[in-house]
Amino acid sequence: MTVLILFAVLLAIQVPIALVLGMTGISYLWLEGHTTLLQNAPQRLFSGVESFGLLAIPLFMLAGELMNSGGITRRLIDFAKSFFGHFRGGLAYVNIIANMFLASILGSATAQTAMMTRVMVPEMEKAGYKREMATATTAAAALLGPIIPPSMLFIIYAVGSGVSISSMFIAGILPGILLTLALMTAVAILGYRHRFPRSERASFKTMVINFLKAVPALMVPLIIIGGILSGVFTATESAGVACFLALVVGFFIYRELNLRKIPGILANAAVSTSAVTLLIAMANLFGWVLTFDRIPQKIVELMAAFTDSPWVFLLLINLFMLIIGIVLDEMAVLIILLPIFMPLVQSYGIDPVHFGVVICLNATIGLITPPVGAVISIGSSVADVKFERLSVALIPFLIVALIVLVLVTYVPPVTTWLPRTLGF
Repeated sequence: MTVLILFAVLLAIQVPIALVLGMTGISYLWLEGHTTLLQNAPQRLFSGVESFGLLAIPLFMLAGELMNSGGITRRLIDFAKSFFGHFRGGLAYVNIIANMFLASILGSATAQTAMMTRVMVPEMEKAGYKREMATATTAAAALLGPIIPPSMLFIIYAVGSGVSISSMFIAGILPGILLTLALMTAVAILGYRHRFPRSERASFKTMVINFLKAVPALMVPLIIIGGILSGVFTATESAGVACFLALVVGFFIYRELNLRKIPGILANAAVSTSAVTLLIAMANLFGWVLTFDRIPQKIVELMAAFTDSPWVFLLLINLFMLIIGIVLDEMAVLIILLPIFMPLVQSYGIDPVHFGVVICLNATIGLITPPVGAVISIGSSVADVKFERLSVALIPFLIVALIVLVLVTYVPPVTTWLPRTLGF
């Protein structure tokens, strides 16, 4: 009980979640008298990040920084705007489509929110959208980051569960498309209700020019996914390929990258990577402490006594994840709960790839769920919108995201059909 109180207090005073996990784990060992295990704690921290699969995280972080600095973001937005900007609510559609393209490059909802809020909110406000609605659209569209491959969450899940990273990447394609269509449906309904503005229709010449300019940017995710599907390189190796392509496009095609930008790009990628790596290491220590006292096994026994239906189990997991996701960010939720969930998944005979997409999508939805919602906080801060007003504006998008979660949960072929068809 003392440890639970410590955990809650540290969260309440906004101590970084990585430090909360580490401090709670060490305190538990100390208070329970397991002092001999403390000497093994550094080894557990190291073993938590000793995985070839996790090498993809810093490489995709670096690829995202290179692509953003290399002018890819602006060209993707111009491309989407020329094709969809003339519809009612056109810039909102552009926002979602541009985020879909960026999701295939960045793989992080928080990074996309920070980047796209600076770019899209001023443009949408200038066109006549309310600031909170522009910010809500941007924040909701950023949910595509962890679902459309490559995805940091999928990498972490694959490493923690033992499934193939490539299988997780391929499994995320259809749910990502489904979530994109759901968000666009929400925009269509809101646009009709609130009379969203239209942009001028782009000429055919402008559409062709913007498409040709965007081709190098669009080729990057296609080469990555194509290389994984064809077996030319693994999902981890594809991150290195993405970095190489980003350098080529930025230096020699768009010519917006130069040597002076490289130190800043490397520094940003290193800071982002270190934050994720520290969280993984601390969560591994926390999970080891839980396992030592058989807490996962006890939960398995409790769940097994409650129901023997995998469908009821998935319902309980979703409800639990939605509640816990209110106070913890998506990576922390995933890393902490994987050691508890995986024995349950095996006992209920659930496909681990399907389950991975379900809990990753669920954890991602937590990013736009108040009162914590990391994406809400970032969007509110960057766009200078009150947290409460942004939370209200996000409700329609939250509803459609939950509908997609139900479909993905109870229609397994949405996640399993493509990997099985392609032999993953």
